[in-house]
Amino acid sequence: MSEEQDLAQQKKEAAAKAKAAALARRQSKESVTEEREGNMNVAKQKAAAAAKAKAVAIARRQSKESVTGEPEGNMDVAKQKAAAAAKAKAVAIARRQSKESVTGEPEGNMDVAKQKAAAAAKAKAAALARKQSKESGIEESERSMDVAKQKAAAAAKAKAAALARKQSKESGIEESERSMDVAKQKAAAAAKAKAAALAKRKELVGKEEDPEKAKAKAISAAKAKAAAAAKTRARVEESTEVHTPDEPSPNQSILDQIVQAIERNLGQGALTDYYINNLSKDVPTLVAKPDTYFQIAKILRYDEQLNFHYLSELHGTDFETHMEIYVHLYSFNTNHSAALKVKLDRDSPVVPSLVPLWSGANWPECEAYDLLGILFQGHPDLKRILLGEDWIGYPLRKDYQPYDVEV
Repeated sequence: MSEEQDLAQQKKEAAAKAKAAALARRQSKESVTEEREGNMNVAKQKAAAAAKAKAVAIARRQSKESVTGEPEGNMDVAKQKAAAAAKAKAVAIARRQSKESVTGEPEGNMDVAKQKAAAAAKAKAAALARKQSKESGIEESERSMDVAKQKAAAAAKAKAAALARKQSKESGIEESERSMDVAKQKAAAAAKAKAAALAKRKELVGKEEDPEKAKAKAISAAKAKAAAAAKTRARVEESTEVHTPDEPSPNQSILDQIVQAIERNLGQGALTDYYINNLSKDVPTLVAKPDTYFQIAKILRYDEQLNFHYLSELHGTDFETHMEIYVHLYSFNTNHSAALKVKLDRDSPVVPSLVPLWSGANWPECEAYDLLGILFQGHPDLKRILLGEDWIGYPLRKDYQPYDVEV
């Protein structure tokens, strides 16, 4: 039993020595680092020595207690407690020493380090400022040069503008003087002409016994003038319609196809004329009779090869010798256009309505009725859409005279 106790005592002493050596090495390392920094003092060394002595005393005391014959289990517990206490105390001492080494640094050294760091920062900031100042100085000089150039250019422009204004004023004065002379001459001539016209009017009114007769003469003269102009326009239009181009139109085949379809269904006498209208983008144009007008329109609408299912335009015209309806059709399937015309008696212009074939003919036919007096048989609601129902006459007729001549 004594040999086992000796062995346990030796182990305990060896463990205590190893622990003390490790603690000593650790404290030695810490003391070395503190000495390198110049922060170690005598108080720390004394505390370390006291800690070592205390740890050795604790180890010796635990060793004596284990020799007195304590059971082996209690000895192990005592060893563990002693080891834990020694570790805790060593850690506490190390923390305290670490804090003291951090806080116990001489104020002089800290102030010097701060001053050096501040001086280095100031020097760095000054160097950076000088560098930026040089760069900004170069940019500023370039900007100054640009500004100077702009100012010089602006001054030159202003000088040129001032010189131009001066010359313009001088020339304007001369021009205004000339314009005033011309204006005076024109005003004098106009005054003379107006005075002469007024004198003639007074003379005519004085000689004419009835003012109504003068109005009637003026109206008849206006009618004659309008009739002559209408005849001239009719002749020009007829001459342009019968014009044949030197080269065949690209739409000639379309016109031939339309004519064949009409003659196949209605015979050769259904059309009075057909041609390519060179003045209207080579549109194939058909001239129908009043009694075949609706049948031809029906063929154009429902023939499978033609299929002109869109009415884009319908209007009437007074040629004084006759009335005329013009219808423009388009096929979205073939991308072809066609025009259908019909000439009507001017005294009784009556023609079938195309609303049953194209609903888009509704309002254009009402407009032709409102302004020209053309009647469209079979129209669902033929009425005036621009003028009132009590309006007298049709304003687009060449011989139209307002009911109230003074208006």
